[in-house]
Amino acid sequence: MKRKEFIYTSTLGGLALTIPVIRSFGDNFPPGYSLQKRVLGRTGEKVSAIAFGGIMLNDNPQNFANEIIAKAWDLGVTYYDIAPGYGNAQQKMGPALKPYRNKSFLACKTGRRDAKAAEEELNDSLKKLQTDYFDLYQLHAINNVERDVEKAFAKGGAMEVLIKAKKEGKAKYLGFSAHSVAAALRALELYDFDTVMFPLNFAVWNAGEFGPQIYDVAQKRNLGIIALKAMALSLNKPGQEKYDKNGWYQPVQEAEIQAMALKFSLSKNIATAIPPGKSTLFLRALEIMRDYKPISKKEEKKLIALASGVQPVFTNKNV
Repeated sequence: MKRKEFIYTSTLGGLALTIPVIRSFGDNFPPGYSLQKRVLGRTGEKVSAIAFGGIMLNDNPQNFANEIIAKAWDLGVTYYDIAPGYGNAQQKMGPALKPYRNKSFLACKTGRRDAKAAEEELNDSLKKLQTDYFDLYQLHAINNVERDVEKAFAKGGAMEVLIKAKKEGKAKYLGFSAHSVAAALRALELYDFDTVMFPLNFAVWNAGEFGPQIYDVAQKRNLGIIALKAMALSLNKPGQEKYDKNGWYQPVQEAEIQAMALKFSLSKNIATAIPPGKSTLFLRALEIMRDYKPISKKEEKKLIALASGVQPVFTNKNV
């Protein structure tokens, strides 16, 4: 089996990447290849078009983390995403990213909504990731207006910690991740964030009417847009087996559609896309980027037809 075929066929399977496979990945890329860089909105920071999703390190050995981060760096990945909610991924990423930390863009999050717990989580993340600051610090998964947004912005809420962290130099920029249109819009009303992390995916966009609302606001404000779920397809059906322990939805399985799905998101004015939390899907995204071209009208039409027959992972219909 050729290396390229390995990536295609093992993407959704139970095969674990071996160290030799990671080391050989990219051998057929053009000499001196480096992943495309894009500007992260008004921050002016240039980041890689594909981000390293730290959740893929959860419960993997340290040597795995070392090797895959080294490979990502060699191929031009500069944006690294992590959160305390990703199991023991922070502990794995800290030492693995340390050799590249000065030139990398490290984004972390807090899922806490009160100031005391958020500050504890921030300091714990700094320690585990072996760094003095985060390039971007975000409210994580604000999915409900009352429970997440209003609570975080209330007196004694987590936003006090984010604002303080920026003043103290523990965070250069502030943002949030959201899986709710209403929650994201409310957060954008309450604070002038630097970035927005949101699902921007062909199925949720076309079949779920989910995404354009946030994208339009972010565009008008020149915010850095970080795309989630670019290679997602649909929700798990009852009794359907997870594609991976870190995944609660079904990603696109066919190599051709994977490429079109990623191109759909990257053809919009986004800074970076975070592939699903499985290492083979991350490498597949890098493989797609080797020959990246914006999506064509024919490809987009094919994706719209595919989206009409699936239940997208998010929807804003009747909400």
